[in-house]
Amino acid sequence: MTIFVVIFLLISCVVLIPIAVLFVQIVAAVIALKKPQHTQTVASSIRPSVAVIVPAHNEALGLGNTLRSILPQLQTQDRLVLVADNCTDDTAAVAREYNVIVLERFHQTQRGKGFALDCGMQYLKDAPPDVVMIIDADCEISQHLIEELAVQCVARKHPIQANYQMRFPTPGGIKQQVMEFAWLVKNTVRPMGYQWFGLPCQLMGTGMAFTWADLSNADLANGHLVEDMKLGLDLASVGRAPYFCDRVSVKSYFPTTAQGIATQRLRWEHGHLGLIAQEFPRYLPKAIQQKNGLLFAQLMDLAVPPLALLLMLTLGLWLIALLLAWLSAIALPLLVMTIALCLLGFGILIAWYWFARSIISLNTLLLAPCVLLMKVPLYLKFIVRRQVDWVRSKRDHD
Repeated sequence: MTIFVVIFLLISCVVLIPIAVLFVQIVAAVIALKKPQHTQTVASSIRPSVAVIVPAHNEALGLGNTLRSILPQLQTQDRLVLVADNCTDDTAAVAREYNVIVLERFHQTQRGKGFALDCGMQYLKDAPPDVVMIIDADCEISQHLIEELAVQCVARKHPIQANYQMRFPTPGGIKQQVMEFAWLVKNTVRPMGYQWFGLPCQLMGTGMAFTWADLSNADLANGHLVEDMKLGLDLASVGRAPYFCDRVSVKSYFPTTAQGIATQRLRWEHGHLGLIAQEFPRYLPKAIQQKNGLLFAQLMDLAVPPLALLLMLTLGLWLIALLLAWLSAIALPLLVMTIALCLLGFGILIAWYWFARSIISLNTLLLAPCVLLMKVPLYLKFIVRRQVDWVRSKRDHD
């Protein structure tokens, strides 16, 4: 075989790894759905004390819904700390109407969620709670979320991540349905699959619970685009990998404006790809040296790129392998890529059938490759001009 064929075969095998991880997660999620492993919530006569930190940047118009979903679940020993971070609207004033603790911070360069969280932690350090929860200012939480996450966090001595659900406010077209499907696979189906194996999940940025000791020792004051995923890797590297709890949820909505969608996707996907490129090579040797299976599993999950990009890569490589087989009669790369394409295709269909038939029809799902063409500029921009600074997504009410 020529050098080109060997290199292409290696690339094909590398692409096959995240596809296999994704397929196993989806199948395990279906098993968990049909035969759930009921995790008993550990009974506790005294519920852990909780401090909820709500980082907010110009969230005045939607903040009330978030606070009204949190406050009824708090007990007398609990606190809710809202950090109005570099706000130019009435976020702080709205929060004060609900008699919560309000911190205001302004800084020209230190902007982003991580700095807001660090501000909240600095405030709490003189009287730390047992558990710190992070809930975004545009989310609403399900009933019993505070108690469920607090008790599990203390009992398991690990961070706990609630099911983060995200939909569009009203039914939309093919692009919106595909986005909802991809979100469901990433933030519900895949963590459910890993949970069935007893493996950790990625942190999702909201609906997260930590013991005070774990979060107070974490490096929060940074402007990383996906500070939540980075924090999850940091914690896993010291034996505190986060676990998924699908019994409670946080809910939010995608923006519906073109600018809001574009800003949000750019930050999330560039942040995820940047984390794979920068942190995966750094953490993988650490996981092997430490014999840290949970960190290794989390890295394998991290290595699964956004679903749209994974599908584009797989289709593109399969076409190249087909051309290579036709020109040189070397069929091994085509065999590998055919296996990869079949696993990915079957995995997507399984996820749709068991989890997403109410979100997207099969006919619409089959048109998803057309939507991929619209995302090509986003991924090209990652190569030529990647976003590195945190930018808040534009809300519909802005």
